[in-house]
Amino acid sequence: MSSDNLPGIPQEPVARRGMFGAADAGDTSGYNRLVVRRAPKLSSARPYGGYFDEVADALERVAGDSFDGMVERVVVDRGELTLHVARERLPEVMSHLRDDPALRFELSLGVSGVHYPEEAGAELHAVYHLCSITFNRRVRVEVSCPDADPHIPSTVSVYPTHDWHERETYDFFGIVFDGHPALTRIEMPDDWDGHPQRKDYPLGGIPVEYRGATIPAPDQRRSYA
Repeated sequence: MSSDNLPGIPQEPVARRGMFGAADAGDTSGYNRLVVRRAPKLSSARPYGGYFDEVADALERVAGDSFDGMVERVVVDRGELTLHVARERLPEVMSHLRDDPALRFELSLGVSGVHYPEEAGAELHAVYHLCSITFNRRVRVEVSCPDADPHIPSTVSVYPTHDWHERETYDFFGIVFDGHPALTRIEMPDDWDGHPQRKDYPLGGIPVEYRGATIPAPDQRRSYA
């Protein structure tokens, strides 16, 4: 039976079919039945539970009337709180989260990127994990931008440790952090073409030089069969 006809599985929308870029006949396992459904965007309703309401209340209080234009949606899922923030308001939100006495998220655990090619107009996401040592709390901040305009304000001025993290996210995903003091590649060579952790990046077949030695493409390597 095809997975398209299995009971209890919603038919639309479909995010993609197949694994590893296979788009013609299902997945690469040979069963030809892999279908990945596109989950709807979550938006949680109050009460969020636990300390999540206190964090939202404190941020709303310090933001005032601009809160609705600052936080696009709040998601509570699997015991974690995520604030989806408008990209132009990101530095402001981060400053509030760090400095407000009722919030005090002093520690950032880093910046990471995500690529959702199926999200038209919001293909690239930057994700920030913050920790309050004062209150022993955690919050995730997420910002999106379109692939056609991959710009997000830098937050190095708020969390200086984001310097290298933003460089890595730029290197691997192509997100341009405006205002970064020196936004250059950090792991790939400066002249590298493309961003290796994007889902549209080719898998294999790319010749790589390492300390003068050339590593052949996968299809040209020695076979042990």
